[in-house]
Amino acid sequence: MINLNNISFAYDKKPIFENFSLNINDGDRICLFGESGCGKTTLLRLILGLEKAQKGEVLIDSKFSVVFQEDRLLPFLTILENITLLGADTKTSLYHLKALGISDAANKKPHELSGGMKRRAAIGRALSVDFDTIILDEPFAGLDENNIALCAEHILKHTKNKTVILVSHSKQEAELLKTKIIYL
Repeated sequence: MINLNNISFAYDKKPIFENFSLNINDGDRICLFGESGCGKTTLLRLILGLEKAQKGEVLIDSKFSVVFQEDRLLPFLTILENITLLGADTKTSLYHLKALGISDAANKKPHELSGGMKRRAAIGRALSVDFDTIILDEPFAGLDENNIALCAEHILKHTKNKTVILVSHSKQEAELLKTKIIYL
């Protein structure tokens, strides 16, 4: 359960949210949709506790896994080490890498991979840990159509009965992940 009740938040006195409320129930699948700069990523940061609302109440009862806009892979670790660093076991991690078409990258460092491979590694990392809610902030950026379909199918398979919060500029991606669009 994620409840944001009448929150207000501003950066340098520039209001992003004023008396904004959003309730996300366990198992909901939503896509935060809107123009660049409307507050989608800020809302995720508020949900994750990376920012604090200046007014209002944020109530969270969920364990998160996140695919950030940036891949956030540690450059000095292999892809497999990046994934298992968060507590995932090796077998699960290798399963996700294989399903996402990058099992041959498990022992490579991030700088040895293409942007699309790094993106799929970040998705594999998020799916490899225990979570109630997965947050996907533009998870398919830099992926071609075939890899978007592959990743979306894999995410769907592993998020049954889980809460999904997607940020995307693509209604097609929202449909692929079977999310309800919420316009900001």
